[in-house]
Amino acid sequence: MSKYNDKFRQQRLGDSRWIEKYAMGDNDFNDEDSHNESHRSGDNQDWEGFKFVSFGSGSSGNCSFLGNENGGVLIDAGIDPEHVYRDLAANGIKLSKVRGILLTHDHADHIRYAYKIVRENKHMRIYCTPRLMGGLMRHHNVSRRIKDYQVSIFKEIPFFLAGMKITAFDTSHDAIDNMGFSFEAGDKTFVVATDMGTITARAEHYMSLANYLMIESNYDLSLLTMGKYPEYLKARVKSEKGHLDNEVAAAFVASHYHPGMEWVFLCHLSNDNNSPDIALTAMYNALEGKGLSVGDGSNAPNERDKDIQVYALPRYDTSTWFVL
Repeated sequence: MSKYNDKFRQQRLGDSRWIEKYAMGDNDFNDEDSHNESHRSGDNQDWEGFKFVSFGSGSSGNCSFLGNENGGVLIDAGIDPEHVYRDLAANGIKLSKVRGILLTHDHADHIRYAYKIVRENKHMRIYCTPRLMGGLMRHHNVSRRIKDYQVSIFKEIPFFLAGMKITAFDTSHDAIDNMGFSFEAGDKTFVVATDMGTITARAEHYMSLANYLMIESNYDLSLLTMGKYPEYLKARVKSEKGHLDNEVAAAFVASHYHPGMEWVFLCHLSNDNNSPDIALTAMYNALEGKGLSVGDGSNAPNERDKDIQVYALPRYDTSTWFVL
């Protein structure tokens, strides 16, 4: 390739060029610092555990923070930034330590405030595939300047951010280029898999490796069937590009449980066709049916030593702050 073409290619790739460098095996790429080298070399001495909080989970809006001692990221941006900023500060996280926003897909409840957040915090970037960004710009009333803040990522090509190795993977939903994320740091893996009508083979692969799994448990089939939704909407929710039934989510976790799977976070519960009690009961029944003891995530003395912890993320409120 000529020098001119190489220069043009780097300009076209913009900030994403270091991701491609990593994929080509070049470790001398940008983002972090020696923390990345420690992660790649297997030196986990500094690893203090994942820090995780959800600011809201459901069709009204989705946003969560995942990080560690090096900083962290927001996963989706569908919650009012003032709510997010306030609760980050309350838990000792400075906005300067939030490196960017990872988008799972382009539906409004996941992207509504993405541009506002990066415009107010110019050190942050939006990490998503080019197709997802294209869908966002086509389907939503958002400034085209949002693209100035994008870093292009690609499914199953890992990149490093905030001391975490992050891999996007394919999920099945009726939006543009839907994805989940696998986060690796220290010797632990946190996997986010939301908004999916069925669990694809690649999603199954990454989810089965999780120590901490955030999985959609959207609806109870009987409530949906007997509920007030019009028939076309019921069909959309139940389709392979819709949302995940409580029983399907529970059966998946029970069948893929391994001793390293420590926590399950239930996300995106429907307000009309589900409840935390119903979703939790389905998950408890499936896991206890495998002979496992299930904790409620409260960290109470009688709950800590259970085989696995299960917690339903609140729809409108900030969850417990977890250090995993």
